[in-house]
Amino acid sequence: MLRFPFIRSVVLAVVIGAAVHGVAQAQAFPSKPIHLVVPFAPGGSSDVLARLLAKEIEPRVGQTILVENRAGAGGSVAAGYVAKAPADGHTILLVAAGHAGMSALYDKLPFDPVADFAPVIGLTTAPVVVAVNAQSRFKSLQDLVAAAKAEPGKLNCAGGGGGATVTNLAFELLKSELKLTITAVPYKGSAPALTALIGNEIDCDSDAAASVLPLVQSGRLRVLAVSTGKRIDLLPDTPTIAETVLPGFDVSIWTGVLAPKGTPTQVVDRLYREFNTAMALPQVQERLKAMASAPMGADSATFGRFLASETRRWGGVIKQLDLKP
Repeated sequence: MLRFPFIRSVVLAVVIGAAVHGVAQAQAFPSKPIHLVVPFAPGGSSDVLARLLAKEIEPRVGQTILVENRAGAGGSVAAGYVAKAPADGHTILLVAAGHAGMSALYDKLPFDPVADFAPVIGLTTAPVVVAVNAQSRFKSLQDLVAAAKAEPGKLNCAGGGGGATVTNLAFELLKSELKLTITAVPYKGSAPALTALIGNEIDCDSDAAASVLPLVQSGRLRVLAVSTGKRIDLLPDTPTIAETVLPGFDVSIWTGVLAPKGTPTQVVDRLYREFNTAMALPQVQERLKAMASAPMGADSATFGRFLASETRRWGGVIKQLDLKP
């Protein structure tokens, strides 16, 4: 009979020990530079956001935040790297919306895009835009659609970072709904895709508004339509996809932060506080507005539920359209 109190005491000691260890880790965190991994090439909207927040958070945590670009396979290269990193909060992922489609798009991922991560915070939401070279013969989305129908397979368009990115999935969904045959050209991020568009190597690009706007303002690109249900303030004269060719179309991209599964709750909470504080700074808010982005404002639990919901949504789209990497 004495063994039962003993077992209870041992279990209680283990629980208390784990809690104390977690608190100790949180108090010591961060004890070295934090690697903020971005799943796309430098220069895109995710990279810009990462560097903006890293600059504001660094002095608050007393450690360098290294923005590390690991582009490839629609974000799965970076996600796989972070999933296998030590679960101590020193290697984290700035995740983009396409993360939600990975498990449906790639047959043999070495990680689970939801189960192998600890959600930290939902950061931003923003529209996708369909852009063309400023000298393009396409003056409207209707022009582009008409040409695609008249010349099946002759147009070449990029989808931001390609793969499971929502910039790409949004365009694939549009093509499917309108029964268009347009060749998809994959790139490792928005920057190389937009460079190709400026150079007239492709006919259009479905990309994040934040990545495209500077090139629109400099006169090198033109936006034909935005993906959200309503027009955006920075492009008030640019119609929505729903207004022009496909009523009811409404797609947004989003960003957030994930840590490896098993990261102590106290460390996740500290990361959440630091990112949330940075997001509320006036200079960050101003920059986000200039990037056509809005704060998501999702805490760890809310972002976790949102990620699971988005995974079901885009997984269904990928399977429905039978998309392949």
